[in-house]
Amino acid sequence: MAAKKTAKKAPAKKAAAKKAPAKKVEAKKAPAKKAVAKKAPAKKAAAKKAPAKKKAAATKANKVKYTAEQVYSMIEQAAYFAAENDGFAKDPAEYWADAEASIYAMVKG
Repeated sequence: MAAKKTAKKAPAKKAAAKKAPAKKVEAKKAPAKKAVAKKAPAKKAAAKKAPAKKKAAATKANKVKYTAEQVYSMIEQAAYFAAENDGFAKDPAEYWADAEASIYAMVKG
């Protein structure tokens, strides 16, 4: 028998290089902020009076200004409805005078 020569091949080395271990990146943490205790503002008696003045000024600014035509129309309507509720029993001038007084008090006051 003929002897067959079998050549043993050396095992092939793996070409893949070992990967370097991944570096762990730690996120830098912001330094913890210290809790600051908030102090309650000191109450002053004078501080309470100031808003009251502002409200008074605000009500003056919010006051509605009516034209002469608007005032006349309001008086006219008030006189008519007063007369209608009364059954037109009195003189129309009396209804007008009463309506005029009430409307002027509302507009001026």
